[in-house]
Amino acid sequence: MKRNKKARQELLKETIQHTPFITDEELAEKFSVSVQTIRLDRLELSIPELRERIKTVAEINLDNEVRSLPIDEVIGEVIDLVLDQNAISIFDVTGEHVFKRNGIARGHHLFAQANSLAVAVIDDELALTAKANIHFTRQVMENERVVAKAKVHRLEPAKGRTLVEVNSYVGNELVFSGEFEMFRSNKTKRMD
Repeated sequence: MKRNKKARQELLKETIQHTPFITDEELAEKFSVSVQTIRLDRLELSIPELRERIKTVAEINLDNEVRSLPIDEVIGEVIDLVLDQNAISIFDVTGEHVFKRNGIARGHHLFAQANSLAVAVIDDELALTAKANIHFTRQVMENERVVAKAKVHRLEPAKGRTLVEVNSYVGNELVFSGEFEMFRSNKTKRMD
């Protein structure tokens, strides 16, 4: 359904407020206009491009600092983090992450996103993966966005172990799941 410019821009503003990580391509498809039209609308409305929106949301949501590794060593962009509870990262699959012959993402990139997020969510100076049980549930293709969600399920302070579950999605479809048993140096850390 074609809308006039003013109506489209109002809906565009609402859509981005509710779904800040939506791409220009997805918006163009949703509103049946060109990507260039979406970019011009965003410019007129002073709505930043996707990368800037992600950074803004990350700065707002990252009240807790990652302690277990430098934030730039996490694979993907961390957009939400509550230490020893949960975390979310976004990873955009580009040409450098896929097999050239078929455009399928190499599995080690999905594993690295999930594993580094499992490390990042640990509230400790040292966190290492002791054991991982992982499942790839579907192929991820070039130009897809993978959203990984980590959740801390169990702390075993006496053993210095923490269980972190990570599920990764493209849209609403599960593409990877893993349980990571994490070693932590601070054996007295407890969950409140």
